[in-house]
This record gives sequence, C-alpha cells and structure tokens, in this order.
Amino acid sequence: MRRKLAIVSIAAVAATGGAIAVMQPASAATGCSVKYTVTNQWPGGFGASVELTNTGDALTSWNIGWDFVAGQGIQQMWSAVPTVSGLHVTAKNESYNGAVPAGGKVSFGFNGTWTTANPVPGAFTLNGAACNGGTTANQAPSVSLTSPAAGASFTAPATVAIAANASDADGTIAKVEFYNGSTLLGTDTSAPYAFSWTGVAAGTYSVTAKAYDNAGLSTASTAVPVTVTAGGGTGAPSVALTSPTAGSSFTAPATVALAATASDSDGTVAKVDFYNGTTLLGTDTSAPYTWSWTGVAAGSYTVSAKATDNAGNSTSSSGTAITVTSGTSTPDTHVDNPYVGAKGYVNADWSTKAAAEPGGSKIAGTSTAIWIDRIAAIAGSSSSKGVREHLDAALAQAAGGVPVVVQFVVYDLPNRDCAALASNGELKVKENGLARYKSEFIDPIAAIMTDAKYNSLRIVNVVEDDSLPNLVTNLGIANCAEANTSGAYVQGIQYALNKLHKANIYNYLDIGHHAWLGWDSNFGPAVTLLANTVKGTTAGFNSVDGFISNTANYSSLTEPYFTVNTQVGGNTIRQSKWVDWNMYVDELSFTQAFRNALVTAGFPATLGMLIDTSRNGWGGTARPAGPSTSTDVNTFVNTSRIDRRIHAGNWCNQSGAGMGERPRATPATGIDAYVWIKPPGESDGSSTAISNDEGKGFDRMCDPTYTGNTLNGNNLTGALPGAPISGAWFSAQFQQLMTNAYPAL
Repeated sequence: MRRKLAIVSIAAVAATGGAIAVMQPASAATGCSVKYTVTNQWPGGFGASVELTNTGDALTSWNIGWDFVAGQGIQQMWSAVPTVSGLHVTAKNESYNGAVPAGGKVSFGFNGTWTTANPVPGAFTLNGAACNGGTTANQAPSVSLTSPAAGASFTAPATVAIAANASDADGTIAKVEFYNGSTLLGTDTSAPYAFSWTGVAAGTYSVTAKAYDNAGLSTASTAVPVTVTAGGGTGAPSVALTSPTAGSSFTAPATVALAATASDSDGTVAKVDFYNGTTLLGTDTSAPYTWSWTGVAAGSYTVSAKATDNAGNSTSSSGTAITVTSGTSTPDTHVDNPYVGAKGYVNADWSTKAAAEPGGSKIAGTSTAIWIDRIAAIAGSSSSKGVREHLDAALAQAAGGVPVVVQFVVYDLPNRDCAALASNGELKVKENGLARYKSEFIDPIAAIMTDAKYNSLRIVNVVEDDSLPNLVTNLGIANCAEANTSGAYVQGIQYALNKLHKANIYNYLDIGHHAWLGWDSNFGPAVTLLANTVKGTTAGFNSVDGFISNTANYSSLTEPYFTVNTQVGGNTIRQSKWVDWNMYVDELSFTQAFRNALVTAGFPATLGMLIDTSRNGWGGTARPAGPSTSTDVNTFVNTSRIDRRIHAGNWCNQSGAGMGERPRATPATGIDAYVWIKPPGESDGSSTAISNDEGKGFDRMCDPTYTGNTLNGNNLTGALPGAPISGAWFSAQFQQLMTNAYPAL
C-alpha cells in the first residue's frame, strides 16, 4: 500500500456538543442541576452551552426549559431541538440522545441574540419539574472601549491611545486584546487596559477591544470609528487620479482601469498606491502610474491614488466615486471556479507567526486554510479564531468589492486517517462516532457557514483529507476496515456534502497524491469509490466542485527532467526504485489524469481540481539543474529528480522541502487553483509523545532516527524530539521551507 500516513493540522479550542428529548413518565423521580456557560459574546450575539446533570432516576427522554430575562433569543441550536414561546425556551432531546442514566450528564449548545444585557437565566426545569440541584453559570466578561471616542480624528503619523474597561462577574480578566478591524494591535493583561497604537497612516479605521476571562470566554466591544487625516509638511508630492472619471459605471464582474499622474518638486516619486476607500488595491513604482482592478462585484466605490516621494512624504488624491452594476456573476452566485476574480482570505493566526520570522513578511499575506480538525476548533479559543470569527474577519477583508475566498479543512471523521498515528482523530466508530460527527461537528459548522450574513463570501471546504483513499489501499488495517464496514466514511462525507451544499459554498474531496493512488491497481477503484459516494448525496455530482491532491504530502508539481514515458538505457524509468512502476511521476500529470477519469465516470466537464503547493517546492542547493547523463535507470532518476526525499511516500516534516508555487487561479488545464492548504511551518506530528492542545500525535514516521518501513522507505527528518509544537519548532520548520522555496522568495 503505497501511501503517506497523514498530515495533521493546527487545532483550536472550545465548542460544545449535547443532547435533549421528550417527557419522562410521571412515576420517575426527577432531579437535576444545570451548568449554563456563555462561551463567547459579541455585540448583538453570543454562544452558549447548557450541561444538565441528572440527579434523579434514569431518563429515556427529556426537555429542559428556562426563561430569558432580558429579551434574548435563539438563532440556532445543536444536539437539541428548540421551541421558543416569547421569552420561554424548551430544548428537547434529539432521537439519539434521550437516554441519560442516573448521575449522567447531557449537554447541548446554541447561538443567541441579545440587546441591552445578557444575564444568565435564573431557573431551569427538567420535564416540567424544577431543577432542585441549583444552577451554576460561567458568564462571558463585559468590555467597553473608553478611548478613543467614536469619530475621533488624528493627524498622520498618529499615535492613538486605546483604553478599555473590562470585568468578569464570575472570575478574573485574563487579558484584553485591541483590534483594528480583524488585525490584532496589542494585548494588555492587567487593568487599566490600554495600548498605544503608533505611526498610524491617514485613513479610516475601526477599533475594538476583546476581553477574555480565565476560562477562555470572550466578549468583543462595539467598534469605534477613528479617522486619521494626512499630516502637513513641505515637499509633499502632487497626485491626481485621471482614470476612472467621477460617476463612471461598470458591469460586474468588472475590470476597472486606474491611472494617475504624480510629481514631486523637490525629489522623485517613489510609488503611487491605488485605493478603494482605505483598502489598498495595488502599487505602481514608475510612470505612467496604473493599476488594473479586476473581478469587481456590484456596488458603489470610492477610488483614489496616493503618491509617496523618496523622503516618505505623501499626498492622496480626492476620492472618485464609481458604480458597478449587477452582471452575470455576483459573489453569492455559484461560479464555475471560486478562485477566479477573487482574493484569498489571510488567516491572521498564521500570518502573525509567519510575519515574525526573518523574511516572513514576503509571504505573510498569503492565503492559507483554516483546519477544523476537532469539535473544539469550531468555536475557537483565546489563541486561535473559531469558524465564525474567521468568516467575520473575511468580511472585513472583503472591503473593496472583490470576492474573498475563505478555505477550510473539514476534518474529523470517526476513525479519522485510519492508517496513521499522528493524525488520528477524536471520534471513534465504536463509540457512536458517526452520530457525534453529524450532530456535534458538521451541524454546528453548517449552521455557521450557511448563515446569510456570509453570502458574499466564497467558502471553500476541503472535505476530509485521508479518508476515502484509505478504503482503497488500507483495508488490511483494522481501523480502516471498521470505517468501511460501518459505512462511517462514506455516510459521514455524504452527510457533510448535503449540509454544506449552498450557492456560495464550494466543496472539494481528497484524492491523496500520485504516490498513493497513482498505481493502476489503486487509480481505477478510487475513481469508482469517489463517484459512488458523491452520487449518493442529495445533489449528486453537483454536491462537489472538484477534488484536491497533495495536501497530505509533498510530491513535486512537475518533474522537469523526465516524464513517465522517459527511457534510459533502453529501460523505462517506471522500473526505477523511486517510480516503482507508478503511472505518474508528479502531481500535475496525476491530478489532470484523475480529473479526466472522474469526468468519464459521470462528473460534469466543469469539474475543477486543486493542488496543494505549500511545501512541494524542493528548491535550495540540492535541486538538480538538469537531467542526469547516466544510462543506469536508478542513477538517472535519483540524480535528475527534484523531489529529494528518499521515498515518495515519506510525509512527516521532510528535510529539504520548500514552499512551492504561490496560490493562483487557473494555473493549468483542468486546475482551478494552486493553493496553500497546509500552512507552512506547522508540524505534521511529533517524534515523541508531547503534551499539547493542537492535536499533534506521536508517530515514528516523525522521528529523524526512524529507518523506515516497507511502505514509506527511510524518513529524513521529523519533528524536533520533545520540542514544543509551536515557537522554536515553527521557526525552524518555517525557515527551512523559506530557504528551499521554489520559485525562490
């Protein structure tokens, strides 16, 4: 079974799952206590969990009731069925979680709304009887900005003093974070909570504070608008926007040609930046100063130009109003390729770490995927955003009318990655894993992603890496056999596709990589399994937009110095130890061939493919500069190949790997985009058992001293033994990927 054992992602913390039901017989003794937790809170909305402890007789069904006391409401609930009458809420069990033994617990979660206050309900009932065990509560903290005042104005380069009040009724404030939009400015851990934001350029900003208590619960303040005007000074350049003219109208998706004239009486113009409002569209460093703004959606915009001279003095032109009217495609319409005419969402959780590395600013603005690899990752934590927080941040980045693509990895099937160790998941088939996957994982994700608030975003889901290919190659492994006979993989993926099927959501399934499914004995059966799985969904072939390769591996995009048809000394290179009779030698040829086979199997001709190029650059000093002159087939292949691993199936933190092609749309025939799904610098696993909250498990394939096995050859390097998952380890891995990047940074 020629395959890698799987990738493992970053993780996050927080989320709830739960339960509910019907009425108990009157003869049963009823007793209960309730724990009510406001998990996070923002202006107008909040998330909460309810945990009930059954202190009476065993239950076969249940309903839990309470009254909101300040006009709160329910938006959506999971692991329970809500009924709302005025301020009264009844949460009733689902069909699968009504049984609660004496002394047992059941829990569920919901998202709600609030206006002036969000106090904890005072009393709860179980099946109509008052809970006699009392109520405990964990309430999100309160926070408000005290400075700057709304509408405050400063002169660039400005110093903006930011301050907030924060308190927690049931604990202690751990920290207060200060933001401009979704960008973290700074953190204070003790009152009075304050931050000095220095060197702020001219523009309009939105400042907020976010407080966290010691339990990790958080609340965001109402945003405060702040304006910074251009400063004075002599020698500033002059600039005028010459195109488009005021009142110009375009049809979406529009291409708007921007042009400006600029001069400096006492120096040289260094650059001209073009803006939509405060959003930078692009920069030109030489006259004539121009920028082509493409894929602009319907809306009204104000564009301007800003000239900066060599001394750093700058001047902005007056804003020019333009209109883009509805055309054949809008951001919330399902388009053939979501990456065309769009920009990628930049995940600040990863970007901040990347920017802190030497040279990291070169790629810190690159779009990478968010991994939802545990139930806790849905809500997020104080150190990493949850799904809703990422989508809200993407809306903020969408300013300017260009659609934003937000990429998620939906990755928590029961018996996940059944042939691996480091990336095994939290749910097990034999522990009701499929039901939990549906109710505690997919349902909450779908409730957030299908919120109409996010209709303007293009949400791309990479659905369950390392899943269906295992059912082709690894049924000799007990966990994989169980995933197959139980139907957990197929049914789980079908359920996910059904719930995540919406006009602005794009789903891509995993096809491993060429060194896993590239053999003819694996290729055909994989195509058949994927086709049958997708046909079983409600929307059939239309439930997916395409497939993705290479997320769980490092295979080269192309091998420039030989193909699968190359002959050496009268022998095909397929017989070399490296190729090992595979039908493909790189990811591009494999992915294009797999796409053709899927179309033949019934998928539409519009089917698109993605290739993860985040770590398959294989640049650096070890990269061959040309083909070998040897007539020995093994020597020729080993000397000519740019992929420097000892075996094409090796996967864990490989030495010599580098960042590959930068994300871009339509790079090759049949390929929707090259993407960075695995964020560079993050570990696949650990070489020893390491305590962490990021889901990194132990696997010998991650040990640099491991000599390999019959499947994967010899590993070259793994996670630093005993090292933490982030910090120094991230830096070491990130720097290696930058050093070996191809094309070079």
